[in-house]
Amino acid sequence: MGSKGSERKASKGTVQIKVSNDRLQLVFSFGGKRHYLSTGFTDTKANRKLAEMKARQIELDILCDNFDPTLGKYKPQSLQIIPTPPITPVEEIVPSLVDLWDSYTEYKRSGLSPSTLAKDYKKIYRCINFHLPVKTLDKAVAIRDWLIANKTPSSAKKILTQFSACCNWAVKSQLIKDNPFKDMASDIKVSKGDKEETDINPFSVEERDRIIQAFKDSRYYNHYAPFIEFLFMTGCRPSEAVALQWKHITNDFSTIRFEQAVVISESGLTCKKGLKTQKKRIFPANNRLAALLKSIKPDAVSGEAKVFPSPEGTWIDAHNLSTRGWKGVIEKLDGIEYRKLYQTRHTFITMALKNGMDVKDVAKLVGNSPEIIYRHYAGQSRELFVPEF
Repeated sequence: MGSKGSERKASKGTVQIKVSNDRLQLVFSFGGKRHYLSTGFTDTKANRKLAEMKARQIELDILCDNFDPTLGKYKPQSLQIIPTPPITPVEEIVPSLVDLWDSYTEYKRSGLSPSTLAKDYKKIYRCINFHLPVKTLDKAVAIRDWLIANKTPSSAKKILTQFSACCNWAVKSQLIKDNPFKDMASDIKVSKGDKEETDINPFSVEERDRIIQAFKDSRYYNHYAPFIEFLFMTGCRPSEAVALQWKHITNDFSTIRFEQAVVISESGLTCKKGLKTQKKRIFPANNRLAALLKSIKPDAVSGEAKVFPSPEGTWIDAHNLSTRGWKGVIEKLDGIEYRKLYQTRHTFITMALKNGMDVKDVAKLVGNSPEIIYRHYAGQSRELFVPEF
């Protein structure tokens, strides 16, 4: 980083912080051009830290080929292309929630899964940038009131919890003096009816077999028939089935090793090691499942090859398949209520319990705890009756 008043020419990708017209300015070179970006900040200790955060973000984007040549990404709220409106020299800039969330995300990035970044953190980013009517920390109460008025209690509570965590980090980083969102989330009471419940609505054996056959008969989606049947036969998560490679299946098709998952990341679909609740698990194939795998395995296939590739040979986009192919096929089947693709997992677990499998064994096969199986499935897997007494 350049220091105050430094005139040393910055090397490519290096962002200097200078003072121009009593305002902190970011100076850097990219694409053969020299860029001068005014922060609008007066040169105080707190404002210099904010400028340093933005400088680090620009340097990281240049290094990772994510640089925004329009500079729009680097000017949320507090940054403006020079010239900037005159500000009283002693005025302290009110930190923007936009800037703090960007910096907090970069700080947390290395410890977060790609799917958490792409889904949870991106959702907060969109809420801040495109929905909140105000975005500065001095308007924290107004932000809370807007969330309560426009989100469910559960969603508002989650967002305020994230805002508070972000500001706690900013306080520890000496970027702000206090956390204006402290304890706001705890004030929101979520009723039992508002909490997200596990949506377990399994298919019957007849419905399962009709769905599998419908995919086999489909003109547009028959490519996915083995994938759908595999989900029903194993109860694995769709992300785990997508990530399967032939090296994960024994040569005699008797055993399947789940040890990775394909998830949505900021750059698209990516394969990550490990599963949602464990590093790996072994699944023994019954005769039907073994026959299915044997029927789809190409001759002389590489162990790195995908068991269930997309028609283009890439990872299957399970979300896209669910919202298009899965939904389209089921909606054409008379007498079958539409349910999400994840119900293939619930169907397997429910059928396994109904057919007398031990709860602990089922939990081990699908990568859940016995407590979860007892809580969500065991009560639904059998009909209750009162004996004669």
